[in-house]
Amino acid sequence: MENFAIRAESLCSLSHHNPSSKNWVFGSSLRPRRIRLCPPKERLEFRFFCTIRETQKIKHTQKVDGVLTGLRVDEVDRGGPVSGSEVEFGNGVRSDEVGFSWNWPPWKNLPQRYKLIGTTSLAFVICNMDKVNLSVAIIPMSHQFGWSSSVAGLVQSSFFWGYALSQLPGGWLAKIFGGREVLKVGVLTWSFATALVPVLAGFMPSLLLSRILVGIGEGVSPSAATDLIARTIPLEERSRAVAFVFGGLSVGSVVGLLLAPPLIQNLGWEYVFYVFGLLGVGWYIGFQFLEEKKASVAAESILGSQTVPVKKTWNDSLGESGDSLKDVPWKSFFRTPAVWAMVYAHFCGSWGHYTCLSWLPTYFSEELNLNLTEAAWVSILPPLASVFVTNIAAQIADNLIANGVETTTVRKLCQTIAFLSPAVCMTLSSVDLGLPPWEVVGILTSGLALSSFALSGLYCTHQDMSPEYASILLGITNTAGAVPGIVGVALTGYLLESTHSWSLSLFAPSIFFYLTGTVVWLVFASSKPRNFFK
Repeated sequence: MENFAIRAESLCSLSHHNPSSKNWVFGSSLRPRRIRLCPPKERLEFRFFCTIRETQKIKHTQKVDGVLTGLRVDEVDRGGPVSGSEVEFGNGVRSDEVGFSWNWPPWKNLPQRYKLIGTTSLAFVICNMDKVNLSVAIIPMSHQFGWSSSVAGLVQSSFFWGYALSQLPGGWLAKIFGGREVLKVGVLTWSFATALVPVLAGFMPSLLLSRILVGIGEGVSPSAATDLIARTIPLEERSRAVAFVFGGLSVGSVVGLLLAPPLIQNLGWEYVFYVFGLLGVGWYIGFQFLEEKKASVAAESILGSQTVPVKKTWNDSLGESGDSLKDVPWKSFFRTPAVWAMVYAHFCGSWGHYTCLSWLPTYFSEELNLNLTEAAWVSILPPLASVFVTNIAAQIADNLIANGVETTTVRKLCQTIAFLSPAVCMTLSSVDLGLPPWEVVGILTSGLALSSFALSGLYCTHQDMSPEYASILLGITNTAGAVPGIVGVALTGYLLESTHSWSLSLFAPSIFFYLTGTVVWLVFASSKPRNFFK
């Protein structure tokens, strides 16, 4: 048998052996099928396995019994198998196989690792949408329920209780079950919990519980993504992969802060949680569909003589989980100074990030006298600028590594920029220099955007150090990184109520941790691969 591809540039030139019919008749071993032709000018590829007799006829003529007219026949590339069906020619002779190659969707032919990174980044977009929605909705909710700044800080910090509790379990689960499965469960958990917030808002304990569940769902996601990247992305692409996935958090902040104000003003604050929660459920359904389609294509591409690999089930993984947990070299982790450097750097970076994420809309509204919509729009600027800075930082880091610069040096450089930039800008914003509000906004935006260099610094170091334990290492450091969300966010509200000073409550603690984090990182951080032993 010889393999040929027939490419039709215009399907108007095709005709069935029955002139009155507009359909091609296809048969198979199971039942006959009819496939309707596509609109003209749409490019369609056919793959045929022809008998030697059909091959010789096609080579010597452009017309095969009045069926194929004006078609050019080329030898097909050897990429992948075709589907098992038959085509009936005008002379009644049947060929063995017919297949189709469609050029839709556009990402169809992308490498699998890029598809995986893309869907993970989209999950992170929704992740931060569900994180920042409360920072905008807290303003009308506080007015409706009569909450003080301390109570508002408690409500916002409750998310981080669940976030901190799920870090280590998330890293362990990602190692056992794989990041893909853990991510799916996490998205579904935080989406349902988000949609429940309006229902439970009138009763404080239930409201706190719902936000804790959101934190648990989102808390397993960084470790799941880290596991995926460590196992699928080579070192020279790692900074860009991490930047693309975790950059989805900045995009999510932008989208969330854009959509929240009009939803609140037109429909009420409740609909922010309903709509954002449904987006996560939609992602889960779409991801399930893509996985089923991928599995179907993979099954069709395997010949009968080949063995189909069996996917490990959750029950199989649970049977191995106890032994795997014991095999984790916990003592070796905590005896390594570089691990402690990551822990403290994560804590310091998260203090500035989470306190600003939670309190900047209120700061812009109360300190700069902006209304709800203006405060939300201004709050978009730091994460929007972070999207661009993230991509620039990733390109710089990967290029430096590709050109032979030591990985540890690159990670230290990026993280130093990520710490010192916001420290300087917050200092300028907290000092009374008589600057107009929009200049203060510009300074804060610049500093917080440059903090995104951390995605090419700290957030790559776990994978550089140990791809095998990257998800667990991130679980360890992210647990420390979640503490500022619990303590810092609530403490900011308490200090604000006590001192009535944004400089002392919001900026001063962040500046302190940025500066001390820089010193610790430069002294102890390392990206050299390590073999951790028990």
